Amino acid sequence: MLPILFSLFPEPKPKHLKHLEKGFISKFLDKIVIIVQTKRPMIYIITGTLLIAGIYGITKLKTTGNIVDDISKDDILYKDLIFLEQNFNGVMPLEITIDTKKPKGILRSSTLRKIDQLQNVLKTYPEFSEPLSIVEVVKSAKQAFYRGNPKMYSLPNNQERNFILSYVPSLDKGGSNSLLKSFVDSTLQTTRVSVQMANIGTNDIERILKSLNPKIDSIFPPKKYDVHLTGTSVVFLKGTNYLVKNLFSSLLLAIVVITMLMALIFSSARMIIISLIPNIIPQILTAGMMGYFGISIKPSTILIFSIALGISVDSTIHFLSRYRLQLKYNDWKIKESVLLAIQETGYSMIYSAIVLFFGFSMFTLSSFGGTEALGYLVSVTLLVALFSNLFVLPSLLLSMDKWLLTKSFKEPFLEVFDEEEDIELDKLIIEELGDDVKDDNFKKL
Repeated sequence: MLPILFSLFPEPKPKHLKHLEKGFISKFLDKIVIIVQTKRPMIYIITGTLLIAGIYGITKLKTTGNIVDDISKDDILYKDLIFLEQNFNGVMPLEITIDTKKPKGILRSSTLRKIDQLQNVLKTYPEFSEPLSIVEVVKSAKQAFYRGNPKMYSLPNNQERNFILSYVPSLDKGGSNSLLKSFVDSTLQTTRVSVQMANIGTNDIERILKSLNPKIDSIFPPKKYDVHLTGTSVVFLKGTNYLVKNLFSSLLLAIVVITMLMALIFSSARMIIISLIPNIIPQILTAGMMGYFGISIKPSTILIFSIALGISVDSTIHFLSRYRLQLKYNDWKIKESVLLAIQETGYSMIYSAIVLFFGFSMFTLSSFGGTEALGYLVSVTLLVALFSNLFVLPSLLLSMDKWLLTKSFKEPFLEVFDEEEDIELDKLIIEELGDDVKDDNFKKL
């Protein structure tokens, strides 16, 4: 659509193009050309220093997060959650389901004692609130039978069990009472223990679960019972771990796809390697910056790397395509082609980077922490990618000119045409008419 619209507009006047020749960006590009020609060692030293700093920052990067971490601390929802945590010692549900593998198995005294033993173990963790299960119902029934005596709040013995449980409504029949339905299933085979967990990070959740699982197995032998831990806390932990693991596979897949596209355009393994370097540098520096500023990898920040990689590689392809066309125009003279490619593609690269920078910067105004971090990190990554494509990529092309200029690079699988090489329509029509006339004359002969 854009070429069609431009073809309908009048030709631009000189005043419309003055900023392209004498503007700030033009002067900036002239300085880049000088730096790339004369100060390439300085570019490599600065880039290497930043990469070392970025790699060190990656070692400080953490893969943890809280469920309510992205909610603004000034939001009333966050304040309410903190109030509940301080007064009730937890807001995040943790559920433990226990399958006895036998109908009415939870009515056995041994099963109730095991559940009570599990709850005593849960009370030793300061991150948990008071557990709640069918045991509390039975203990309350015994206490009520003894007229509310606090000393009788315990599990009934074998003698007390039969007549005390008879006061629990329809327990032996599976019951229709909503209180019982919240703890047991209709067959009285499966029950659950509910506990509230404090707003802690995924690393602490994983530590607690690793410590808790062996204790559960010692109380409930896996051969006789099926015990599972679930709830919002566990789901958040597993979801975060899944996303972090797939972050690396998604980045690897993106690099592979980009490499395949580069191979179609340039057909040169050496050029593909060079083209990936300025796109990997922003990823390393962004991850290092996250480590320095304590921004952890979590579901709300994982998308940053893939988004930034997909946007930054566009400038690389643009520059290298123009570089190859300039090689044809300049009889494969590398230095002149690189400098002309900077002058021609620099405008579009800088303008697009500025637009994207301010576009993603709007996310920093969000009150949601994940969106705010996305705005900061993607904006910075795009700026780093811009300077990497303007300084590092041309420097590498000039430093490795003889190594890069191969026959496969001169003869790519996909040809990128330039508008300056397009054949005029009227010339094409004349040539076709001339060929038709020659054919007619040949037939007459």
